[in-house]
Amino acid sequence: MAAEIVNPRSDSETGVEGGADGTSGELFDPAFALHRGGKMAIQATVPVRDKDDLSLAYTPGVAKVCSAIAERPELVHDYTWKSQVVAVVTDGTAVLGLGDIGPEASLPVMEGKAILFKQFGGVDAVPIALATTDTDEIVETVARLAPSFGGVNLEDISAPRCFEIERKLQERLDIPVFHDDQHGTAVVTLAALRNSAKLTGRELGDLRAVISGAGAAGVAIAKILVNAGIGDVSVCDRKGIVSADREDLTDVKRELADFTNKAGLTGSLEAALDGADVFIGVSGGTVPEEAVAKMAKDSLIFAMANPNPEIHPDVAHKYAAVVATGRSDFPNQINNVLAFPGIFAGAMQVRASQITEGMKLAAAEALAAVVADELSADKVIPSPFDERVAPAVTAAVAAAARAEGVARR
Repeated sequence: MAAEIVNPRSDSETGVEGGADGTSGELFDPAFALHRGGKMAIQATVPVRDKDDLSLAYTPGVAKVCSAIAERPELVHDYTWKSQVVAVVTDGTAVLGLGDIGPEASLPVMEGKAILFKQFGGVDAVPIALATTDTDEIVETVARLAPSFGGVNLEDISAPRCFEIERKLQERLDIPVFHDDQHGTAVVTLAALRNSAKLTGRELGDLRAVISGAGAAGVAIAKILVNAGIGDVSVCDRKGIVSADREDLTDVKRELADFTNKAGLTGSLEAALDGADVFIGVSGGTVPEEAVAKMAKDSLIFAMANPNPEIHPDVAHKYAAVVATGRSDFPNQINNVLAFPGIFAGAMQVRASQITEGMKLAAAEALAAVVADELSADKVIPSPFDERVAPAVTAAVAAAARAEGVARR
C-alpha cells in the first residue's frame, strides 16, 4: 500500500484531514509515519552567524585549506569530513528479505544503515543507491566517488556479484571496503559461537558445523570459522553439500570446497546434520525436525533466516543447548549492528587502508568478551544496546590494524 494511502497528507492534494502528524488516525501506520521525509539529514558542525563566519567557512578562508590539501593530500583527513564518513552503497538487488526491489526502494534500508552507523559507532554515513547492476559499472562508480569518503560499506548486493565487486574495490582503493552482509554476519556469528562453545565446555576446534546457504553470508561465515580454528565446517546449497566432487560449482563454491568439508561428506543438508555439533542457517527454507534430532548432544543451532528461521526456536530448544536467530523477539539475536559500526570506527580511527581478516577476528573476540562473564543459554551475544559493544570492537579493530601494518596513524 502506498504511503499516501496509509498516511495521507493533510493538504490540498489529498483533501484528507489528518492529525497533528499529517496522518489519518484511522489508517495510521507508525512505520510510514516514522519514515516520512526520510530518517536523516546533514547537519553543520560549525556556525555561520555573520560575514566573518562565512568568510572562514567558505571563500576566501576555504581557499587556504584547499591549497594546503593540494600540496599535501594527506591533510584531507584532518581538514574535511573524509576520515569520519562512510559511503553505504547498494544496487538494490538483495534488500533484506525482499530481494531485487531496485535502488529507490532500497533507500529506506540504506538510510537505516546510516543512522545505525551514527547511533552505535559515532560514524557518519551517506546512503548511495546506484541505478546499475553491472559489476564493472558499480566498481567504477564507487571508485570515482571514493575521494569523498573514508570507507565503503557495500550493502544488499546479490551474490555472486558481491564477491567480485568487493574484491575489485579492495584492489583499487586504499580505504576500507567491507561488504556487511558477508563479514558483519560472519563476525557476529563467530562471537556467538565462541561463547556457545565456552558455555558448553568445548573449544571451536571440537566442533563440526553445517552452514545452510552458500551465498554471501554463508561463504564469509565459513571463511571466518576456518580462520578461527573450527574443527570442520560443511556448507550446503540447494543441491546439497558443497564438495569437490560436484561438477556444477561456481568459481566461488569451488574455492569454498577447497577449504571446507575436511570430512569429505556428500549428499543432502539432512545428511550433513547427522552428528553435527552446529547448525548455522543463512538460507531460508525449513529443516525437518527429524534431521535436527540427529544432531550431536548439546548442539548449537543458529537459525538466522528472517522473518522465519530455518528451525523454529520451539523445535530447536528440544535438542539444542543454545539457540540463536536473526530476530529481535528471541534471545541471542545475530545482528550485524553489533559489528559494522565498531569495525569501521576502529579502522577509520587509525586510517586503515583496508579491513583484514585479522581485524575481523579481533572484532569477533572483542564482541564475545563483552558478555564472557555473563554467559547463559539466553545470553551468548550482547544486546545491540549494550554500551560496551562499540568501544570494545573499535579498540580491538584499531589495535589489530596497527599490528597488521595497515594503520596510517
